[in-house]
Formats: sequence, C-alpha cells, structure tokens
Amino acid sequence: MTRRERGGRIIPDRPFPNKPMPLTLADFDYLLPPERIAQFPLAERTASRLLLADGARLADSRFAELPDLLRAGDLLVFNDTRVLHARLGGVKESGGRVEVLIERQVGRREALAQVRASHAPRPGSRLRLAEAFDVEVVARDGEFHLLRFPAGDDLVALLERHGTLPLPPYIQRAPLDTDEARYQTIYAREHGSVAAPTAGLHFDEGLLDALRTRGVEFAWITLHVGAGTFQPVRVDDLAQHRMHRERYHVPAETAGAVAAARARGGRIIAVGTTSLRALEAAAREDGIVAGSGETELFILPGFRFRSAHCLITNFHLPRSTLLMLVSAFGGADSIRRAYRHAIAAGYRFFSYGDAMFLVRHDEI
Repeated sequence: MTRRERGGRIIPDRPFPNKPMPLTLADFDYLLPPERIAQFPLAERTASRLLLADGARLADSRFAELPDLLRAGDLLVFNDTRVLHARLGGVKESGGRVEVLIERQVGRREALAQVRASHAPRPGSRLRLAEAFDVEVVARDGEFHLLRFPAGDDLVALLERHGTLPLPPYIQRAPLDTDEARYQTIYAREHGSVAAPTAGLHFDEGLLDALRTRGVEFAWITLHVGAGTFQPVRVDDLAQHRMHRERYHVPAETAGAVAAARARGGRIIAVGTTSLRALEAAAREDGIVAGSGETELFILPGFRFRSAHCLITNFHLPRSTLLMLVSAFGGADSIRRAYRHAIAAGYRFFSYGDAMFLVRHDEI
C-alpha cells in the first residue's frame, strides 16, 4: 500500500480490499476542486448530467435520457418528504444571538434542534425566535437541544411562516426565491426534512410522463432527512461511528409494489440514498415490511443489500456516510473510478449537482 499526503490529508492510493478489513475515514477521501461544487441549480431539472456506473463500465449521459436505462416493469421508489423552513434566527434572554436549525419534530410541540450560540442555552431558559415567538429550552440531548414550542400553534406552520429554507453548508449563499421550488422535489408532500432528497430534484413532470409511457411504475416512501446528514464523521475507526436517527414510513402499497415488481422480473430502483435507507430498514428475507420507525442504519462496504437493484444518486462529500453507502452499493473500486472520471469530466457535485445511475455490485 502506498499513500501520498495532500493538503494535510492522507489520500489512499490502494484499491479497496477484496476481503474484509477495518475501514477508516481515509478510505473514503478524495480531492474535489471547489469550483465543482454546484452553487445554483440548472435552468431545467432534467438538464443535469447522468453518469452510469455498472461495475467497471462508465458511460456519460443526460438525466433526460433516464428512460433509456429503464424498461417496462421496473419500479422507481421515491422519497416524498418535504423540506421544512427549518432555520431560525433569534436571541437568548441575555440578548445573545442564536441560530436554530430544527433536526426533527419529536412531539406535537417539541423538536430537537442544533443551536449555535456563543454559549449554549441552559435548560429552562427561553429563546425568542424570528422576533415572533418564544421557545423553551427543555434539555440537552447530545449535540442537540430539545425545544418546546408555544401551545396552540402548529409547529410546522410556525416554521413555514417564520423560518428560512436550510440550504446545505457547502452552498455559500443565502436562499433565493427560486430555491423555494428548486430545493424541493416536484412530488414533495410530507413535511419533515431539513435537507432535500437530492436525487429527486432532477425529475420534472415531463420526465415522469416519459417513464410512465415506457411502462415504468412508481412507489413512494417517506424518510425525513435530519441535520445529522451534514455532520462529519469524527472517528477514524468507522466501527465506532454511530449514525443519526431518521424517521421513515413505508406504506403497504409500496411493500406490495416491490413484491409485484420482483415477481414479474422488474428491477427496484431507489431514487436517492434516503429511499434506499428506508427500504433497507424495512427489508426482511421475505420482502419489504410496511410500517413506520426510526433507522440509524450505517451502511459500509460488506453490507448485504436486500431491496434495490439500482440506485439513482448525486455525488457525495468526501469522508461522508453517504459516500460509504454508495461505495457499498456500487462497488467501492467502481465508485472511486466513477468519482475520478466525474471530476476530470467536469461534473457538478452535491445537492444542486449532477447524478449517477448505479447498478448494484456486491463485493467484499
């Protein structure tokens, strides 16, 4: 094994192993020129590029050509979560400024949130948010605070009226009016996420109609993406990492649609890592089980997938759990080759960037 050091980070040159061995953060690192990070969406959703990665095979395409990769009887599984206006500015009782990012609602009036402040607020204190309403700091829960919102007001309605759209931290600008539509999928309906399921951002009504005409079927899950999706992995030994929890729901109709697609020989294509996480959380040896729950599933190379045959996904951050997931799904060496190709070929990265179509290759 040889390694070289760049920019203060150790970048692995070796290929991924053919047998199990301890994985470290450095195994999922890569260098990305800052100009490859998409700061704005393209004028049309389907104008993004699409990289097919099928083992050693790589092929450049356009997202508008997705129907050419699918066939009648295939099933696309979409995440219908909707991004909340989850970011709020405010002040503590002392007058110090705070910034609140809702992680998830945990009760009718309560939510877990990240609270940025010069000094963390104490349990029992109150925060004035958006110059409009007060919340009580109930308790500290790890890196989050449990906040209690006013009685008589719907929590989601308060956020939608007074909060702002929480664009990811690597989009280095304030939200614009255009982000209100473009940082939501066209089928978003279930409020609860603090980040968009970005693979779905490439679909528009025309593309959905073209897929229906081809005989592709659709199904829906809900997984509410938490703020933890942007939290860095802080341990080098990945066996010590603990995933954040995310709520999901798999309807009975979706479990039935998956079973029917398998029975007719169709493929299950997860639209986004969030759809795949929900499907795998609900997967059993005999199929997908309908229901709701929370998942903290951490997927690394060596994971045995039981749900999807293919995955549509955007490009993910270095050293992120999402990069680890796609490496497990598409084959770690294949993903490394694909990312090198994408960087060299000028693909756009992350939430407003281009996409990949991954064919599952089990390895390790």
